[in-house]
Amino acid sequence: MSLRVLIVDDQAMVRQGFSALLDAQPDITVIGDAADGAEAVARVDALRPDVVFMDVRMPGMDGLEAARRILGSGLDPAPRIIMLTTFDLDDYVYEALRIGCSGFLLKDAPAEELFRAVRLAVTGEALLAPSVTRRLIEETVSRSKRPRRDPGALATLTPRELETVEQVATGRSNAEIATALFISEETVKTHVRRVLQKLALRDRAQVVVYAYENGVV
Repeated sequence: MSLRVLIVDDQAMVRQGFSALLDAQPDITVIGDAADGAEAVARVDALRPDVVFMDVRMPGMDGLEAARRILGSGLDPAPRIIMLTTFDLDDYVYEALRIGCSGFLLKDAPAEELFRAVRLAVTGEALLAPSVTRRLIEETVSRSKRPRRDPGALATLTPRELETVEQVATGRSNAEIATALFISEETVKTHVRRVLQKLALRDRAQVVVYAYENGVV
């Protein structure tokens, strides 16, 4: 089945450009767009997309508030929301991941990254732009270390699963983790799946947040 995408951005040229690129893919269909957060909330409720590309900064209701309302509305299944930004890091990144967004993508990312983001999001393998993830880590580590809030759940992880959490938290892909840990990509996928189950997390983006909040990185 074709993956259904909604594009939210206050700039018409961005919406049109993203739509043209995505619609050219045989397995992706853009089912609509929205120019601000309030319109996005209504469009998601009406159209039920699989993936939403959401601009962070928009007049009126911004992307963060729109994402919070969409993910808190009880839709089942909830759409995967990928935040769009023109900056390597902005104040919304950590909060967006914390409330359940599935990743971040820079607006000037290559077209292949855009396509990859859609396909990864629906599998739970959220896409985090490496530059965003790297600087998010630096910003978080520069602050006082957050106390471990869930040591019991962490204790259920095997040493290899904990290593996998550390690798995911740096923004590495399955292939990169496999190389770093000298295991196969299929084994990495198994470790990630078990981590998600044991920690009751939805996707890799939430693993990143969990790792920061519990002092893993």
